[in-house]
Amino acid sequence: MVEWTEQERSIINNIFSNLDYDDIGPKALARCLIVYPWTQRYFASFGNLYNADAIKTNPNIATHGTKVLHGLDRAVKNLDNIKATYAELSVLHSEKLHVDPDNFKLLADCLTIVIAAKLGNAFTPEIQATFQKFLAVVVSALGRQYH
Repeated sequence: MVEWTEQERSIINNIFSNLDYDDIGPKALARCLIVYPWTQRYFASFGNLYNADAIKTNPNIATHGTKVLHGLDRAVKNLDNIKATYAELSVLHSEKLHVDPDNFKLLADCLTIVIAAKLGNAFTPEIQATFQKFLAVVVSALGRQYH
């Protein structure tokens, strides 16, 4: 079980309370699909992913990016039990969708970059450390079914 300090809890809640989900989510997912093109194979039904512009303007990618970011709200609200919170989603991604669990880490990295760009100087090393810890726990929980 992960231990969270009150300061870490506050940082995580503060980050998510100030996010524009419809901006950050699509940008993070689009970045992941562009930077790591092999991740596109899971989105074949999403339409045109031919190039970066097509991915950035694809409404299905935007919708799913927002959905993924809202999915992180579940972890924010359940910091003390993230693994159980994502147990069903882990099974879905593992057994039905057959998603490579490394893709969760790639998306987490892209999300960190997008949030850092948005927050600028406010994204201090301390805030980044807490955010990285949070995402590492989420990635571990999503990959749990694979172990």
